[in-house]
Amino acid sequence: MHNRLQKIKVERKKKRRKRIALFIVLPIIVLGFATAAFGTHLYSQFKKSVAGSYEEIEGREKSPIRNDAVKIEKDHFSMLVIGVDDSEKRGFGDTSRSDALLLVTVNQNDHTAKLLSIPRDSYVYIPEVGYNTRINHAHAFGGPKATIETVEELLDIPVDYYVRVNFHAFLEVIDALGGIEVDVPFTITEQDSQDRAGAITLQPGLQTLNGEEALAFARTRHIDNDIERGKRQQQVIKAVIQKAASLKSLSKLDDLFEAVGSNMKTNLTFNEIKYLAEFGIKNRISIDSLTLEGSDSYMNGGAYYYQLDQKALEELKTEMQNHLEVNDSRQEIE
Repeated sequence: MHNRLQKIKVERKKKRRKRIALFIVLPIIVLGFATAAFGTHLYSQFKKSVAGSYEEIEGREKSPIRNDAVKIEKDHFSMLVIGVDDSEKRGFGDTSRSDALLLVTVNQNDHTAKLLSIPRDSYVYIPEVGYNTRINHAHAFGGPKATIETVEELLDIPVDYYVRVNFHAFLEVIDALGGIEVDVPFTITEQDSQDRAGAITLQPGLQTLNGEEALAFARTRHIDNDIERGKRQQQVIKAVIQKAASLKSLSKLDDLFEAVGSNMKTNLTFNEIKYLAEFGIKNRISIDSLTLEGSDSYMNGGAYYYQLDQKALEELKTEMQNHLEVNDSRQEIE
């Protein structure tokens, strides 16, 4: 039995499509863009980019877990970042599965953020279809709306905003920044964005990675698993934030805006993003990285999924509810 499971796991790794790293675009805006956005030209480009990215979700003026709509200038809030692969080569379009999910909660009183990586193969209940399956299927069933509802069901906290980005943004944003500095812990050999096997090789050590190299670093999991992969994604995110906040990046903002505008959808308005940018600049935000604990498991037919640890999940729910200060709002509404 053990040998059979090992064989299934090996085959799964071979057959599975390459994983697209999480390329969170919003923190770039929040912590980097606005420092230069008040110049006439850059301000105009910034506003145009955001306007082209705006997309409301019908019927979600607020989360059903909220008593009232969030006012971003005064309330604690949450944001779900959805990474998808919508490349022409893959041709998934609106039926694409999410390849990476990251939930951010922000407490404005103490200037803290919690960053939760959600493994793409987590076995959860999806309200859109009414049954349990891997969480990455939710986007294929109903886009950002179904994904948001699934995360709310899983964690019992409201999802106020979303940012949906595809893998082109990851490459273009990092290249527009001139690369990011990352401490690579071990030798990595990975495919590139064109599926060329072994095209990227990284040696251990602190170094500057371009978009392709950062993608390889964040997507690899042959040596470990999805949890460690999620930690690498968070490492890349923090490196992007640091680089975007640097004055050396300001001359590259035009390219950055173009990369964002063509690869992102969000329900954040221009004024809300502008506020977030100002908030991020004025306050030193402390970021706490979190993961969902669980274990590898297999269905009767041999399909792999990630089984969440229920006790750890309940503890995580409480921690994030406390951070948003929404502990009793769901019960009140029900």
